[in-house]
Amino acid sequence: MSYQTVLFGVEDGIATLTFNRPERLNALNAEMLGEIAQVFDEVRRNPGIRVLILTGQGRAFIAGADIKELAAADALQAQQLSRRGQEVLAQVEGLPVPVLAAVNGFALGGGCEIALAADIIYASAEAKFGQPEINLGIIPGFGGTQRLARLVGLGLAKDLCFTGRTIDAAEAQAIGLAARVFPPAELLVESQKAARIMAQKGRFALQALKRVMDRGFGLDLRAGLALETDAFGLCFAHPDAKEGTTAFLEKRPPQFL
Repeated sequence: MSYQTVLFGVEDGIATLTFNRPERLNALNAEMLGEIAQVFDEVRRNPGIRVLILTGQGRAFIAGADIKELAAADALQAQQLSRRGQEVLAQVEGLPVPVLAAVNGFALGGGCEIALAADIIYASAEAKFGQPEINLGIIPGFGGTQRLARLVGLGLAKDLCFTGRTIDAAEAQAIGLAARVFPPAELLVESQKAARIMAQKGRFALQALKRVMDRGFGLDLRAGLALETDAFGLCFAHPDAKEGTTAFLEKRPPQFL
C-alpha cells in the first residue's frame, strides 16, 4: 500500500513507520492520522512483524497538529477529532508487538501524545517534548492529559500542561518520559538494535508481557499479580517455553516461533 504522508517498510520482522511531512515539521493533519491508522491495521494483520518503530523525517518527530485544521474546527468537529485521535492511539497500545518511539526532534502536542502511546520512548539528544495546547487556548485531546500523568506523575504532568513549556531530552529522561537518550546520528541505529533484540524473543512471551504490564498498571497489586500468574502459566503451554529452557540447558541460542 502506498501512502502520501508517511513511509512504511518492514525488514527482518522490524517495521518502521516514518512521519513524512518534513516541510511542515510533520504536522499532524487528518490525512496523516488516517494513514497512520491504516499502517497500524497493516501491522496488526502481518504476523511477520515482531516490533514497530515510530520516527519522523527531518527535524521533527511530529511538531504538533496542523493549526490550520484546528482553527477551522467548531466544538463538535473538535470533539470528533479528539475521539478519532484517541481511537488511533488506542490502536498503538492494542498492537500485540512492542512499539518503540524513536523521537528524533520536536514531539509536541499530538506528537508527544503519539510517543506517549508507544511502549518505550528513545530520544535524540536534540529531541524536544511538550504539550503546548494551553498556549492556543485549548487542552491536549489525543490522550496527553491522561497518559502523561500516568508516566511521569500528576504534578509533573500538570506543570507541563499548565505552562505549555517544552523540555529537552535530558529532562525528559530525568522525569521518566524518555527511557534512553542517544546522539542524533545514533538514535535510529540504537532503536533498531533494541528492536532486533526484542524481535529475537518469543512472540508469545512478548505479547504476554505487554498485555500483563499494560493491564496490570492500573490495578491494585494483588489484581496485577493475579494477571501475572495466569500469563506465566500460559507461557508454559506454548512451545517457546520448552524451547527456551531446553536451549539454555544445551547452551545454544533458542529458536522461538
